[in-house]
Amino acid sequence: MLFRQLEYLVALARERHFARAAQACHVSQPALSEAVRKLEDELKVLLVRRGRAYEGLTPEGERIVLWAQRILADRDALRHEVDALRTGLSGRLRIGSVPTASGAVSLLTGPFCTAHPLAAVELSTDLRSEELLRQIRNFEVDAGITYLPGPEADDLRALPLYEERYVLLTGLADELARHPSATWTEASRLPLCLLHAGMQGRRVLDEVFAGLGLAPTPRVETDSVASLFAHVRTGQWASVVPYAWLHVFGVPPGMQAVPLVEPVHSAPIGLVVAAREPGSVMARALLEVARRTDVAAVLGSLPRA
Repeated sequence: MLFRQLEYLVALARERHFARAAQACHVSQPALSEAVRKLEDELKVLLVRRGRAYEGLTPEGERIVLWAQRILADRDALRHEVDALRTGLSGRLRIGSVPTASGAVSLLTGPFCTAHPLAAVELSTDLRSEELLRQIRNFEVDAGITYLPGPEADDLRALPLYEERYVLLTGLADELARHPSATWTEASRLPLCLLHAGMQGRRVLDEVFAGLGLAPTPRVETDSVASLFAHVRTGQWASVVPYAWLHVFGVPPGMQAVPLVEPVHSAPIGLVVAAREPGSVMARALLEVARRTDVAAVLGSLPRA
């Protein structure tokens, strides 16, 4: 069994198409197909359902892909460990983040790059929480910054970073912009622009509103926190945004950020990695940086317009 065969199988499971998988692996389609067939012969089990085109993995194939991802992740971890012992940490740290937390990621990537000048960072910031946890489990990213998973996720390790709090972002012309705080009930009466309903950041808001017996209907929905700011800037909409994003944009001219109360709600955000040992040397290095960085303190003051 060769690592190359496992790489081809993982690529095929990801791309769900022989030609795209071959392109991703920089080989011809016949070469990829033959390598997968040889892996099936060696394992004595059918991994891929084939018709005139790719039809998916067999149940056995689905299980073998999980093993292949683990084996390839361990291979990469070994290479990084050896490189770190020889020349210092190098290679690429892959981080995923949910959109609402992406504004805080630079508080970790900056110190990480300073501590490890030979390493680079690859960042994906538009992942939904469920997809991000899946990618961590499948070793597609080294670490994720997201809402803390529940205690049932015993295959993951989580380091709390800060409590996500929320502010009403509105134009200066709105009466609430002149108040020291606003209630969620008051916010629900405004023409709102919010994240898509399927996103974890939106579900958190919906739960708060529902707890008050409210069900506001946003006029605009988006998958981007930056887009929320852009829409509020037009003066037509208001939004409920994560407090941490004020440290990226500040409070733009013409807007005001008003703390939301009744209730004061927060959601824990943390750094999540796979619990396997020894695990990714990149993930361990990022955890060390996170333990030395007081993210909550950096996010502890509310910028004013």
